[in-house]
Amino acid sequence: MEKEQTAAQSAGLIYGLNDRPPLKDTVFAALQHLLAIFVAIITPPLIIAGALKLDLETTGFLVSMALFASGVSTFIQCRRVGPVGCGLLCIQGTSFSFIGPIISAGLTGGLSSIFGACMVASSVEMLISRVLKYTRKVITPLVSGIVVTLIGMSLIKVGISACGGGAAAQADGTFGALHHVGLAALVLVLIIFFNRSSNRYLRMSSIVIGLIIGYIVAWAMGMVDFSAVQSYGGFNIPIPFRYGLSFDISAIIALALVYLITAIEAYGDITANSLISGEPVEGETFVKRASGGILADGFNSMLAGIFNSFPNSIFAQNNGMIQLTGVASRYVGYFIAGFLILLGLFPAVGLVFSLMPEPVLGGATLLMFGTVAAAGIRIIASQRIDRKATLVMALSFSFGLSVELVPDILCQLPETVKNIFSSGITTGGLTAILANLLIRIKE
Repeated sequence: MEKEQTAAQSAGLIYGLNDRPPLKDTVFAALQHLLAIFVAIITPPLIIAGALKLDLETTGFLVSMALFASGVSTFIQCRRVGPVGCGLLCIQGTSFSFIGPIISAGLTGGLSSIFGACMVASSVEMLISRVLKYTRKVITPLVSGIVVTLIGMSLIKVGISACGGGAAAQADGTFGALHHVGLAALVLVLIIFFNRSSNRYLRMSSIVIGLIIGYIVAWAMGMVDFSAVQSYGGFNIPIPFRYGLSFDISAIIALALVYLITAIEAYGDITANSLISGEPVEGETFVKRASGGILADGFNSMLAGIFNSFPNSIFAQNNGMIQLTGVASRYVGYFIAGFLILLGLFPAVGLVFSLMPEPVLGGATLLMFGTVAAAGIRIIASQRIDRKATLVMALSFSFGLSVELVPDILCQLPETVKNIFSSGITTGGLTAILANLLIRIKE
């Protein structure tokens, strides 16, 4: 216990990993984490539902289940159940990385195809957790950086589409209208304004503030119709396999590649979390923690699929929150998990957010997706860029972005092959892995 306190103090922490802070401090720290992750958890289901043109009730339910699944996943990750979980204050939430392949799977096979592919492909990440030291030789930081950059770049298209008004505006001919673009710009400017603030609370809640003000302005402009909702009451009962299950091989392959990259990202996040928490970042304890965390990442994504939600991953932003609050106690994670589960069980939360006009969401997501691409570039920049790295990047970005910008290049291919390579993340990611393995240059 004395050794733990010394480690926590040397890491500049108020409460270490296994400390139990007083209830007031625990709740306060939990609410700050919740503020940092709430929008990030509900955004992917809102984007996917918008792209698939799902009705209000289904959208609201998907948002609720995203919160519920994130709560259960966070508890497993913090508590460590058997070999599953890292036992750190590690928060899980709906991942942005899977949005592109999920939308592609949904457009061809519906929700049942999405959840089937998410569950089957999650076995890839669980398998990686068992052979961690070998996969790190294949998925190098360069490959990881390229894929993260492609994820951000591919999603910018989704964000700008929402800024213009989304699918509904394209259908009624108002796409790109001044009131859509102006509303998105207002949200974007507000987020940047508050993010620049020296007040840490305003900076942490900049996205939430931008969305709330944008929502109010949209309501004042008559763009929010609360009468479309029959009832805000009741209780959401999580129903396993509510939308059925079906299995599409092309969707499974596309998602499996993203799980591959997510495993490497999870390893990085767990390393950073251990470091911040004053815990070892090498040796037997760390390896056990990292493999358990990656196993939980895959297992929780499978669990999310069972409860009609999308893949979960560890949220890196919460590592910054641990530094900010000085609280690394995993017991705070139990409260965060409890809050998320409660929010998911009440349909009012999901319904209110499902009414949010697309331009409001677009203004926020455009910046978020740009940040994802920037994070990928930072990973690439941390590596030595020699001739081989330049060739790998050139091939990966060329192939990945080409199928995003000119999707018709695949029109003559068989349907299954076309579905696999229609995602720039899949095409560019596979290219990066193969090019990195096969290209040999003698300097």
